[in-house]
Amino acid sequence: MATPKGKVSKARRDSRRANWKLSLPGIVKCPRCQKMKLSHRVCKACGYYDGKQIVVVETKKAGSK
Repeated sequence: MATPKGKVSKARRDSRRANWKLSLPGIVKCPRCQKMKLSHRVCKACGYYDGKQIVVVETKKAGSK
């Protein structure tokens, strides 16, 4: 089995571990209310997914906090 020839410093080790990239999540427009939402998930604004109402979303009243 191969063995390392020398010690890898903490800076070299940590810089190698820090260079992974996050990809952006799939954000799309809701076909019903046109707000941005994560794809393949229920819309938080209207509560619909795949043309069906999954969650009942209550609207905020103008006077309440």
